[in-house]
Amino acid sequence: MGSLQNAPAIHRTLFHNSFPQSQKSGHIRSCRRESISFIVKASHSSPPASPTEIPGRRQMIAIGATAPLVFLFNQHSYSFAAESKKGFLPVLDKKDGYSFIYPFGWQEVVIEGQDKVFKDVIEPLENVSVNMIPTGKQDIREFGPPEQVAETLIKKVLAPPTQKTKLIQAKEQDVEGKAYYQFEFVAQAPNYTRHSLSTVSVGNGRFYTLTTGANERRWDKMKDRLQTVVESFKIFNV
Repeated sequence: MGSLQNAPAIHRTLFHNSFPQSQKSGHIRSCRRESISFIVKASHSSPPASPTEIPGRRQMIAIGATAPLVFLFNQHSYSFAAESKKGFLPVLDKKDGYSFIYPFGWQEVVIEGQDKVFKDVIEPLENVSVNMIPTGKQDIREFGPPEQVAETLIKKVLAPPTQKTKLIQAKEQDVEGKAYYQFEFVAQAPNYTRHSLSTVSVGNGRFYTLTTGANERRWDKMKDRLQTVVESFKIFNV
C-alpha cells in the first residue's frame, strides 16, 4: 500500500535536518504497517418520516428547483472549491481549507495520521490521501527547490525505508498566485511497485501533502485519472 501502509511520519527533526530554517513544532503521528486498520465510514440512516413530515408536490418541485442554486452558491463561496468533473466526486474541506476530486467508486476510509483517505476496495494501491502539519513558513519555496523537497518527502515520509524509491520528475506550478510542487515517483516493495503522484503546498500555517497512486501494472490505465486528482488539489484561506 505504499504510503497508506506506512502512514507518513514527519517528525520535527525531519524538517529541522532536511529543510533549512523549517518549523520545528509540526509532526504527524506515525503508524506501523501491521497496526493500520481500514474503517469504511458508514452512512447513518434517518428514521422514516411521518406523513406530516413528507413535503407536498409543490414543495418538492420548489426544493428541486432551488437545490442546484444553493449548491452553486456554496461552491462559489470559496475560490478554490472543488469543481465537478465527469467520473469524479468533489471534496471540500471548509475547516482545513482545501479541496480536490477523486474517482467515482472509491470509498472513504479512516487511517490514523491521515486527514482524508479515499481508495478503491478492489485495487487498494489506488488511493488518495491528504495530510497536514503546522509550519511557520508562508510559501512552499521556503523549503527549497522542488527536487529537494520531493526527495526528502519520498525517502523519509511517503515510502518506508525498506522500499527502493526513485524520483521521476518534480516541478513547480503557480495556481492563482500560490506555488505548488508536483512530483512523480515509484516505490518498489518485494511484491509490488507503486507509482505515485504528489502535490505539496503551504497555506493557513500548514504544510499540505496530497498523494495518489496505483500499482505499476495499472499505471498506464490510471495515470490520466490520477493526474486529474493531483491537479485538482487547491488550498484556500480559512
